[in-house]
Amino acid sequence: MNSESLLPLVPFAERLRATPGADAPMRRGAIGVLQVNVGKLCNQTCVHCHVDAGPARTEQMSRETAEACLRFLADSEIPVMDLTGGAPELCPEFERLVLGARAAGRRVMDRCNLTVIFEPGRDHLPGFFRENAVELVCSLPCYTRDNVDEQRGQGAFDKSIRALGILNEAGYGRPGTGLVLDLIYNPIGPSLPPPQAALEAEYRERLQSDFGIVFNRLLTLTNMPIARFAQVLRRTGKYDEYLHLLGEHFNAATLGGLMCRSTLSVGWDGLLYDCDFNQMLAMPIVGASGRPLRIESAKASDLPGLEILVADHCYGCTAGAGSSCGGAIAI
Repeated sequence: MNSESLLPLVPFAERLRATPGADAPMRRGAIGVLQVNVGKLCNQTCVHCHVDAGPARTEQMSRETAEACLRFLADSEIPVMDLTGGAPELCPEFERLVLGARAAGRRVMDRCNLTVIFEPGRDHLPGFFRENAVELVCSLPCYTRDNVDEQRGQGAFDKSIRALGILNEAGYGRPGTGLVLDLIYNPIGPSLPPPQAALEAEYRERLQSDFGIVFNRLLTLTNMPIARFAQVLRRTGKYDEYLHLLGEHFNAATLGGLMCRSTLSVGWDGLLYDCDFNQMLAMPIVGASGRPLRIESAKASDLPGLEILVADHCYGCTAGAGSSCGGAIAI
């Protein structure tokens, strides 16, 4: 498709207003997940990364901000802390956040890239995860070596399979242990994910037969046209075409399940956002004072009812079956 022949994309906010039954503007509900992005340092440099994370990044959450996150959590009834990055385990405050949230009786999720457990000084992580019943959400964009290495770097697939084996040995993904091991799929290029249930069955069969790997669920995510993936799209002349693909597959049935309605995203510097994607686009939540809200001074009870900030990248979460940190929405 020639991008010059594409009709102008209808802005997402306008699409919402024209959608029967949609609330426009969308507003936040009760917070079910406190998602904490601890920084952009990562041991990998993935081509699809919406955070633009990598080994050269220096942004990391301070102890003061981590403690503010734990105070915010303790003063609320939010049941889940969701840790992300970068590679969250590389942040010095990672274990403090896990231990603090677990001591407060909350579930803890860690968005792990798997290969981080082979980094110097991180070989204790599988045991730490197990001891604290950390729920793991692990990136594995395919069950074949070539596709994973193309997206995540040479050798990433073999390391990921080794890591999954270690986690299985620790009890993760096995029936009856209560140790959750979910996997994440995202497309290699500018396309929508296939149906989640069918792909999960493929993953389960291939990983079991080829490597003896077991897991709980597969979550499918759509690549977001921001940061590093947007750069790849522009470099290959496919940015406009991809945005139109997302827009053409807009699905109003996804609107009620969007993560921005019930997830509060915290940046490494303490600013608050409706989602991790808005965080990367510097679109913070603004309070009644007209100033961006911060984790140090905000209260969970102040958030419900606030308008959710949207832009055209929101087509990524509402295309097809939808995409959220919990996988497909309209299944």
